[in-house]
Amino acid sequence: MSYGIRINGRPFEDEPRAGQCLRTYLRERGWFGVKKGCDAGDCGACTVHVDGEPVHSCLYPALRAEGRTVTTVEGLAGEGGELHPVQQQFLDAQGFQCGFCTAGYLMTTAALDEEQLADLPRAFKGNICRCTGYRAIEDAVRGVRHTEEPGAGRAVGRNLGAPAGPQVVTGTARYTFDLDVPGLLHMKLLRSPHPHARIVAIDTAAALRVPGVHLVLTHHDAPERLYSTARHEHPTEDPDDTRLLDDTVRYIGQRVAAVVADSEAAAEEGCRRIEVTYEQLPYVTDPEEAMTPGAPVVHDKGPESRIARPENNVVGEVHGEIGSVEVGFAEADVVHEETFRTQRVQHASLETHGAVAWYESGGDGEERLTVRSSTQTPFLTRRALCALFGLELKRVRVLAGRVGGGFGGKQEMIVEDIVALAVMRLRRPVKLEYTRAEQFYGATTRHPFTIGVRAGARADGTLTALQVRVVSDTGAYGNHGPAVMFHSVGESMAVYRAPHKKVDAYSVYTNSVPAGAFRGYGLGQVVFAVESVMDELARRTGVDPLVFRELNIIGPGEHMISPGGEEEDLEIASYGLDQCLQVVRDAIGEYGDGSASPSGSGPGDDVPEGWLVGQGAGMSMIATGPPGGHFADARVKLLQDGTYDIAVGTAEFGNGTTTVHQQITAGALSTTVDRITIRQSDTDVVRHDTGAFGSAGTVVAGKAVMKAADALAVQLLEFAARYLGAAPGECRLTADAVEYAGRAVSLKELYQAARAAGRELSADGHWGGSPRSVAFNAQWFRLAVDPGTGEIRILRSVHAADAGKVMNPMQCRGQVEGGVAQALGATLFENVRLDERGQVVTAAFRRYRLPQYADVPRTEVHFMETSDAIGPLGAKSMSESPFNPVAPAFANALRDATGIRFTELPLTRDRVWLALHEAGTG
Repeated sequence: MSYGIRINGRPFEDEPRAGQCLRTYLRERGWFGVKKGCDAGDCGACTVHVDGEPVHSCLYPALRAEGRTVTTVEGLAGEGGELHPVQQQFLDAQGFQCGFCTAGYLMTTAALDEEQLADLPRAFKGNICRCTGYRAIEDAVRGVRHTEEPGAGRAVGRNLGAPAGPQVVTGTARYTFDLDVPGLLHMKLLRSPHPHARIVAIDTAAALRVPGVHLVLTHHDAPERLYSTARHEHPTEDPDDTRLLDDTVRYIGQRVAAVVADSEAAAEEGCRRIEVTYEQLPYVTDPEEAMTPGAPVVHDKGPESRIARPENNVVGEVHGEIGSVEVGFAEADVVHEETFRTQRVQHASLETHGAVAWYESGGDGEERLTVRSSTQTPFLTRRALCALFGLELKRVRVLAGRVGGGFGGKQEMIVEDIVALAVMRLRRPVKLEYTRAEQFYGATTRHPFTIGVRAGARADGTLTALQVRVVSDTGAYGNHGPAVMFHSVGESMAVYRAPHKKVDAYSVYTNSVPAGAFRGYGLGQVVFAVESVMDELARRTGVDPLVFRELNIIGPGEHMISPGGEEEDLEIASYGLDQCLQVVRDAIGEYGDGSASPSGSGPGDDVPEGWLVGQGAGMSMIATGPPGGHFADARVKLLQDGTYDIAVGTAEFGNGTTTVHQQITAGALSTTVDRITIRQSDTDVVRHDTGAFGSAGTVVAGKAVMKAADALAVQLLEFAARYLGAAPGECRLTADAVEYAGRAVSLKELYQAARAAGRELSADGHWGGSPRSVAFNAQWFRLAVDPGTGEIRILRSVHAADAGKVMNPMQCRGQVEGGVAQALGATLFENVRLDERGQVVTAAFRRYRLPQYADVPRTEVHFMETSDAIGPLGAKSMSESPFNPVAPAFANALRDATGIRFTELPLTRDRVWLALHEAGTG
């Protein structure tokens, strides 16, 4: 008897493999709207309906679906193509950012009854979104519309929907692995069980005998060249300490070998059959201990690797002093000193790291390597692959589909290199897709920091000295380590005026999972410490915390000074920090006299009797782009049908740059966004783009697009004037034509005229990312604490954002809300925990606590009225900066409520209860 199942109205009779889950069965048959996010039923991205009931298809055996009807997100729409009401609601509310989780939310929502709709925290317990902060999802479910209809030439500043929105809600947006590659082979990795060891021998014979195994790669097959997995415009920013496959392993989880086979199962079996003989070496997991004489050396490499002091495991360090902090402390009436600790945090992008590569014929008929990857940096990855394997740039193409979240974690090359090596050896397509567990122990984390802060102030609240000591644990490899360490003590100290400042900062190797780029890039860790100390100084001098900040913050036009080294191209091109603090003051003022004593609640608070109530704020400043140059090229051209095409290298992963680039172009060309298409994140598309990181999508790539669009507008008017026998100033661009003296010449006609003249109507734009401006943010919380259990309830969350000219308020608000939500996760419970050997023990979502719908409050977002002199059309970046002031604002509110200064993150319920118990107030 044959197997039978109906998927979206179509019958399928292929019998599933033994043990196959419904998710892989569906994806193998082209239903790519069903996503792989967690492998364990924790995230809900794979939700489908079986006979109308929502199920997590990664847990549902495909065999159980026999005789049943399965509906995926692709099948929600009507037969005529009309959207399901839920799909339309998510489109109208823009209830998504990267969109990787959206299909799961749509399928869950479509099955909710009235009772379930009334209790969304419970209804969405099985779904996770890492991007949105959940407010947009709730609005979508409630039928709230945020999008506006596009209008010609009036795009910037309006709530226009993402160009890929219809594809996201119908499940047809294509992410990295949403394609069918004929002859595809699968790769799995064997990883180290030891924190530090030398490979004495490795036997692959048994692995090669496994049916279906084609190739086993070990360190014997790897290039000797050392490199960094971090991707920066200037490779010398990072130490060259990594080998593709090494004969020395330095953390539990480091890749030892790769097996390529017909199936993942065969590749996994091949990994199990590899026999490795290790010589175990001494290891160190504490960064302070790692710097002491006699500690195990993680990397014994020469100066060519650019490691500051390998003998002391110091990969990078910065030391500097302005004035004399000892003099400053002597002048102070109050000195406060404290040590703070922040933990490892996982990026937890729902699309895991992965790449698929193959050979294809290039334009010149020659073969070239093509790599499709979930990356934020396709151009830098291509450059790194060429350097590693000695290939010409024209022989390698790197592209990204839609990327399912990044947050800095995909500013790395940690899968593309090994996949490329396998393809070069086999001349066949190869795929490597990380499991959720591998994301925890085989990718990167946020850097854990220890921050010592000492600050002094006069009795009137004026700062006299600020001293910071930072130790950053970069793990077993130094990717991003020195840069994160340097950035962490930059704007966090420069935002405050103090005549005497000193910094000592170290980025240190340990035998643990490597850290890397993460939203905020080190600032969040140090801002948590500095803002907490500023709050204590305000309390001890008797000065209101907001007044204290206003007395000491940098002002418009002032020179930013950090003892870690000045960045000459950084300037305050617009200033909204005063407005940010006023938003906080106004929020506090709504509670009468502004006090938030531990014994009472304010208007609108729903606080049980006996709970402690408090409020607190934090603020931050961040550069609107990385130092040293961040480059973007763009081309805008007129197409044959009278529409426009933008070619730009930056990747889209929920950051919204695609929407902004359309809006900028529409404004420059007096057209509508629906007449503009975008080709992006493909090294075949345009000359170069450093990448979508460092908040550069709007302020760098956006500026390149603006320059190209402005140049094309001039070109169109000049060509039309010659064509019409008029002066350029007498012609006017409209959505689909050029008008002159009551006559309209269509853009189609102009295209044909230009073609007849041997011309292409197109223009290029370039921006080098310098000079740079700064953005400001402030966060305020009002919260209540149960002294009997340590439970914390957020009563109100307010965020003030100085984003300059806000290109798309709906989209920018989503970036702020998502940043606050992610920061709350890091503040309250997220923690990549390691055992004494450095092994990750939280390698699953159910052991690693991510913020869910019920955990995240609706944050009130306020945009300041500023216009930046550097950013495109006055815009500033706003993707990273909302993260940074959240933890200190929360800790300051908790201090206000409990009287206890918490110095270690996360602020878990048990940690809060224990502190209250020890203080006698529990």
